[in-house]
Amino acid sequence: MRHGFLALGDSYTIGEGVPEAGRWPVQLAALLHARGIALDAPRIIATTGWTTDELDAGIDAANAADPIPTDHALVSLLIGVNNQYRGRPLAEYEVQFAGLLERAIEFAAGEASRVIVLAIPDWGVTPFAIQSGRDRAQIAAQIDAFNASARRVAEARGARFVDTAPTSRERGGEVAMLADDGLHPSAALYAMWADEAMADAVSALTTGLSDSPTAR
Repeated sequence: MRHGFLALGDSYTIGEGVPEAGRWPVQLAALLHARGIALDAPRIIATTGWTTDELDAGIDAANAADPIPTDHALVSLLIGVNNQYRGRPLAEYEVQFAGLLERAIEFAAGEASRVIVLAIPDWGVTPFAIQSGRDRAQIAAQIDAFNASARRVAEARGARFVDTAPTSRERGGEVAMLADDGLHPSAALYAMWADEAMADAVSALTTGLSDSPTAR
């Protein structure tokens, strides 16, 4: 059985402002270990601020430096908040996200059911957004549109979509759920994401190719 775990994304995957153990992919791997499911520590390809096209280039650079295997047991993808933040078009995001999803599937030996996509959190609920004077209703609407697009693409391809957005919106503005910058999640919120991703991760790692993925 393959044991590799590849996590692709941006600040939310690299865990800006939290220790390595607090990152959600690392916490997910720990939860799986506790269930007796063998999984390597995640290889994380993510940088704070990356958009979809920058993640694509980052994957190329990482692969050139240290070739990425194409037989991972689990691959995660969480990307798009910086597209929204920079005002990039939704249509562009959908095309580029679809391309990244195909790459993620390739890294999972072509098995789409071994890929989990996490929703983008609504950063409009954070103190950073409040203090910046940005239109929080607009942020929420745009994040919802980006997540709807990611869900549609993921489900059409047979990947798993984990909708962490409601939890992030409900709890993401709390002091305990924030890193020191008042914008990025703390390890406590990432723990909730890992818990929400757990069922799909277990299913991805323990079911066969004939099983259909479950979107949550």
